[in-house]
Amino acid sequence: DTFDMTPNDPSYGQLYGMESINMPAAWDVTTGGADFRIAIIDSGTQLTHPDLAANIINNPLDPPNGLDDDGNGLIDDYRGWDFYDGDNNPDDQNGHGTHTAGTVGAVGNNGIGVAGVNWNCEIVALRVGNQYLDSQAIYNSVEYACEVGALVSNNSYGGGGYSQSFFDIIQVAGVQYNHVFCAA
Repeated sequence: DTFDMTPNDPSYGQLYGMESINMPAAWDVTTGGADFRIAIIDSGTQLTHPDLAANIINNPLDPPNGLDDDGNGLIDDYRGWDFYDGDNNPDDQNGHGTHTAGTVGAVGNNGIGVAGVNWNCEIVALRVGNQYLDSQAIYNSVEYACEVGALVSNNSYGGGGYSQSFFDIIQVAGVQYNHVFCAA
């Protein structure tokens, strides 16, 4: 279709998936919304990445001042949270989370890198490990994502078999928060 939106990002042509899920036609309708929150529960997200920085959440309720201004028990969670190391630095340490964040929400049509499904969104960076993930960190991340208003979380990891605890947290997220838990 001649009306399909094709972004000017130089590496867009290397993204075989965007064409296969018909994103150019979808982008004619919407490129996302600046207030749509998506949690990336993974190895973290490179917070300064030039194609992601504009979409990384900035929590105005808990600015970086050494205090827990929003009263959620986490000091300075203004850019997400690292539930693996228990600090306010969810920066990616192996690249996987940054890659998935880019697929979900890299700024599109900005002449830089690639284009994500949502060119405009708020990415909540949540780190739950590196090569090995911590189950409790994942549970805490899902709960946090819901509490900060993320309607969707991307969980691009594999693991063991069925877990009743995992089922329960996903069920609560969906029923109580209308949260969509997307898994690899």
